[in-house]
Amino acid sequence: MFLLDEPSAGLHPYDIQFLLDLFNRLVDKGNTIIMVEHHPRMINASDWVIDLGPEGGLKGGKIIAEGTPRDIQRNKKSVTGPYL
Repeated sequence: MFLLDEPSAGLHPYDIQFLLDLFNRLVDKGNTIIMVEHHPRMINASDWVIDLGPEGGLKGGKIIAEGTPRDIQRNKKSVTGPYL
């Protein structure tokens, strides 16, 4: 299992694709990847998303939406959904 915090931060789009390809190879070999991420491309490539919010700090930390990226897009409460 890999636990990552914002692995795409500061990366060029080419490098993000390289990272996604690497993650896919790891998952294909039976590994699990859990990450905190804000980049829409990374979120869209996920199998399952837990959308926390509705804001940060004391106003955050609640599960707003959960499911596939498509489920998050369809959830009216999700702040992340419109960006996917």
